Amino acid sequence: MKKIIVLIIFMTLAGLSFAADPVEGYWLSIDEKTGNITAGWYIYQESGKLFGKILSMSDFSKDVLAENCNDSYQGFPVAGRVSQMPVVGTPWIFGLTRNRTGEWSGGNVINPEDGRMYRCRVIIRPEDGRRFTVETLEMRGEIGLGIGRSQFWQRTNQQTAESLGPK
Repeated sequence: MKKIIVLIIFMTLAGLSFAADPVEGYWLSIDEKTGNITAGWYIYQESGKLFGKILSMSDFSKDVLAENCNDSYQGFPVAGRVSQMPVVGTPWIFGLTRNRTGEWSGGNVINPEDGRMYRCRVIIRPEDGRRFTVETLEMRGEIGLGIGRSQFWQRTNQQTAESLGPK
């Protein structure tokens, strides 16, 4: 009987460790200055690391290349010249590790518009009825010593994340 209970506890804990983290899924990035939606994103885990790729952009077509980027970046997860990669479909957020459920850090984010790379943290902000009226993802890029800026993203569905485009 004890073996069965231990097995059930082990299976439950194993299942929880493979459960999706609340930061995973589809998100709309919001420009913190204008409040406009800038892109649809997919945030996902792979081999214990967190990644994020753009699925569509509000002001650019899906075939735009990351021409303003460097040819390579330390730790970038895709082989090839980054400056020749499409902005849509490339993992611009990469290498984050989980601190605890809903909080990841230690990786990087590249702004494909200007090619700058920043340290990156993402934190889920649950609805609290005050500052966060809906579940929100804080995506923070930093240059060091906590100096940086945050964007607050809205959860969405796959169809919406993939359907943005030039107006």
